[in-house]
Amino acid sequence: ILFPTYSYGSVSRIREDTVMGKPIKGVSLAGLVLVASGLASFPLAGQSRTPPVVHPAGPNHGDDPYDVVEDWLQPFAESGFVWGSHPGLAVESSDRIFIIQRGELAVPDPLPAGFTHYYGSAEGLSALGPRGAREMRNVIFIVDGDGELIDSWTQWDYLFEGTAGPHKVAISPYDPERRVWVVNDGREQIHVFSNDGSELLFSLGTWDEAGDDQTHFGRPQDVAFTQDGSILVADGLTNSRIVKFDGDGNYLLEWGTRGSEEGQFNAVHAVATDDQDRVYVADRSNDRIQVFDQMGEHLATWPNLNFPNHIVITANQEVWVSDNQPVRLVKFDTDGNRLYSWDANGRGPDEFGELHAFAIDEDGNWYGADNVLGRSLKFTPMQGADRANLMSAPVPMATPRQPRR
Repeated sequence: ILFPTYSYGSVSRIREDTVMGKPIKGVSLAGLVLVASGLASFPLAGQSRTPPVVHPAGPNHGDDPYDVVEDWLQPFAESGFVWGSHPGLAVESSDRIFIIQRGELAVPDPLPAGFTHYYGSAEGLSALGPRGAREMRNVIFIVDGDGELIDSWTQWDYLFEGTAGPHKVAISPYDPERRVWVVNDGREQIHVFSNDGSELLFSLGTWDEAGDDQTHFGRPQDVAFTQDGSILVADGLTNSRIVKFDGDGNYLLEWGTRGSEEGQFNAVHAVATDDQDRVYVADRSNDRIQVFDQMGEHLATWPNLNFPNHIVITANQEVWVSDNQPVRLVKFDTDGNRLYSWDANGRGPDEFGELHAFAIDEDGNWYGADNVLGRSLKFTPMQGADRANLMSAPVPMATPRQPRR
């Protein structure tokens, strides 16, 4: 089977918007190549081999100020399997981290040289690739600060059967119930679970029906929250809009169309809010962040990124972006000034094939979900690191209303 990829350095990245179910109408695929077994490359029909433009790192680019916690996440897959692709994670606290995966993958046979406990450990392997070797199992799981398994919500695995798996997971810091939001873009829904996983409370969107009206999505990608309890959905890969709902899931408004002008999008991959409830959107295939007010009025555009995947805004109003071609962490202020960045691209113990999502805990650690290598990593501040280059504390979680297991 041939999968469209980009190749950057030592890592070939499979384009998820072309292999996870449905092709994306109206999206230019110029520059994609087909890679079989990581060895041979062939151009797509009618398209060139020209790679996409890679913007330079820009000002204030430096060294990584963090140490990786090696072998942090403890394996727990069934015998003969390893983790699948890790597209998302959410930190409720430093001892309660939610991770989603796109099922478990069968260990390759024969075993490649260098293969260890995660799929991308051997050169040339991608956790996005082996569709036939996947079991949709342990899709949503929770670990403690040492990476040990606390719980796995196997009762909800069936929601993702027949799809490529979930896309993002989030918890609103303003929600005292700490409900867990999981984006199921393959079924065109966003599921909302009780914090202990015992209940599926409701879902936004219509099961397995794509559309662009008030009750349908087109490959939704992410969800964010405002201080008044409103919900913002990044919709998405097929659609090109932000959709706003009230706290009960009632439609309020939307904005955005496909294109490259201000207020238009080409792959709406992530959304976040600051303490003024401004909305930050990762306009991924346009290589930029766009900023809006709550009514969708365009405020600013931050260009010259490279396929931005995720946005995290701290309590101190630092805007952190995971850029991905190559993988890079970038720090901005809310005016779009680029304050610091460092590279994290590769297959090493502190590197990513694709940093698809990341989050910060209250102790200053950060966690990254690797969509391509099939693992999640934990990082701690390096001794003596300049605090100005570190991620500050996350927006604090609301006090929970009820005990959680």
